[in-house]
Amino acid sequence: AYGVADSAAKPNNAVQNGSRFISENKAMLITGCVSSAEAVALNKLAQREHVIYLPGISGSNDTTGKDCVRYSFRECFYGQTAAAAISPVMIKNIGKNKKVAYLIPDYTYGHTVHESMEQFLKAGGWTTATAQVAPLGAPDYSSYLLNIANSGADVFININFGNDAVQSIKQAKQFGILEKQTLVVPYNVPFLSRDVGPDLMQGVYVASDFWWSLEDRFPIAKAFVAAFEKKYGYKPEWGADAGYMQLAMWAEMVEQAKTFSPPSVIKAYESGTKIHSTVGDVYFRAADHQLVRPVIVMRGKKVADMKAKDDYFDVLEVIPGEGLMQAPDAFGCKLGPAV
Repeated sequence: AYGVADSAAKPNNAVQNGSRFISENKAMLITGCVSSAEAVALNKLAQREHVIYLPGISGSNDTTGKDCVRYSFRECFYGQTAAAAISPVMIKNIGKNKKVAYLIPDYTYGHTVHESMEQFLKAGGWTTATAQVAPLGAPDYSSYLLNIANSGADVFININFGNDAVQSIKQAKQFGILEKQTLVVPYNVPFLSRDVGPDLMQGVYVASDFWWSLEDRFPIAKAFVAAFEKKYGYKPEWGADAGYMQLAMWAEMVEQAKTFSPPSVIKAYESGTKIHSTVGDVYFRAADHQLVRPVIVMRGKKVADMKAKDDYFDVLEVIPGEGLMQAPDAFGCKLGPAV
């Protein structure tokens, strides 16, 4: 059976949908999410029901940290690896001893990304001018952005995701922040450049899971980008790549296990098998079920330098994952039993 349901990025909805798939459709695999709050909730459901869960987009350190489970495997990068990758690039290109204003969504993703960014920027003598915490889905960011505009910061790090990122960046422009402070989006939002406009994203530093121009480096990326563009008429953003990679890797593990039985598939994941992917060879760590994979650091192009409508970024560095990751138990991961 195959089913699709909209969780509206709400954990309770996600758990209800997942529970229905398990009880009515006898699902042996659940995948998807664009919120770490959803991912954490579905992790718990998967462990309780012994059904494999593959998060879609989840940037919190907690997903494969303190909230890790035996039945969940994460493909995408996360707060720790995003910060470890982008911080040295920021220090190198923007300079040392800078003051930062943070805009932080008030849930597990926002707080863990903020903590990781502060940790890694200390190496360059960077300090926090202000840390503004806003509720998820805030209709207006005026009060937070006023504080950021008056903070004396050199750099504006916007951790918001999805439409919250779009709206807060547009409003930051109205407050004159983008003219005075360098904008950084440490966890790139799919379709962000399209939705805010490339003029606002030029010179903006981002860390990402994937970018379509990697087709020039990796054969699987080239095939994926071509197939996606033929079907949908535009270049894939990293959320599409994450979904594709999650299912492709699960299928490979099923073939290796020679069964759909979750405990056997889990053993295949935990074997450390190298997998050919859209970002090169990758593998899952057995201790926390996090994919060891590179992080892509990019900078927004000037509009005049864009060669096509989807040509928003220059890839500055593709940084191998091993050196970006914390020890498997550093964030409190204790995987549960497989049976």
